[in-house]
Amino acid sequence: MEGVIVNFRRGKRTQKTNQMVVKVEDINSKEKAEKLIGNSVSWTAPGKNKTTITGKISSVHGNSGAVRVLFERGMPGQAIGQKVVVS
Repeated sequence: MEGVIVNFRRGKRTQKTNQMVVKVEDINSKEKAEKLIGNSVSWTAPGKNKTTITGKISSVHGNSGAVRVLFERGMPGQAIGQKVVVS
């Protein structure tokens, strides 16, 4: 299953760099998104090194099926808008 990184999880003046909001394909309700909690997510960096950063779905974000993902370390800004693999 694939998803797209929407943005960092953030407040008005703060940004949590290891937490991202991800919109998963074919998930469009809060009830469907709750079934994904606990699954792992991985993002592979572009370039020749192909660094992979993994994380875990922690909770639902909003009512339209987006989820919050806690990654093992901070994510770069270039990850926004790119695809992740949910397994």
